[in-house]
Amino acid sequence: MLQLVRLADEPPDGFDDLVAEASGEGVRNMARLAESWRGGARFQGDGEALFAAFLVGELAGIGGLSVEPASAEPARRLRRFYVRPAMRRRGVATALASALIHEGFDGVALLTVNAQASDGAAPFWEAQGFVADTSGPWTHTLRRAASRWP
Repeated sequence: MLQLVRLADEPPDGFDDLVAEASGEGVRNMARLAESWRGGARFQGDGEALFAAFLVGELAGIGGLSVEPASAEPARRLRRFYVRPAMRRRGVATALASALIHEGFDGVALLTVNAQASDGAAPFWEAQGFVADTSGPWTHTLRRAASRWP
């Protein structure tokens, strides 16, 4: 069973192992998340969210959402996204991405992501609907489709 939990004050159980696995793969974003957590930063401001995914009770991945400061229009950035190698190909990343996209589009029409963390990042985000876009400090964007209904 896959469960998504919004994180607030404390890193979830298993976070140190997740950081170590990410670092072992050369992915630095979880170490950055750990550093910011130790410094008191939290994903709790307007337009921010941090989710943990648990698969059968074990921490499987984390993904965050924050304000995209480099955009000319209101936008959110999906960031600090990582799924443990043993938990991949089980729908964890897709569930996390879907939750972040849904949360992001609740307040803005543009989402960005930097897909340079690993070789598989760009194809994954493109499978979620993002398109390559280097007009800012991101690699991909996703724009909410205009509704046909008022």
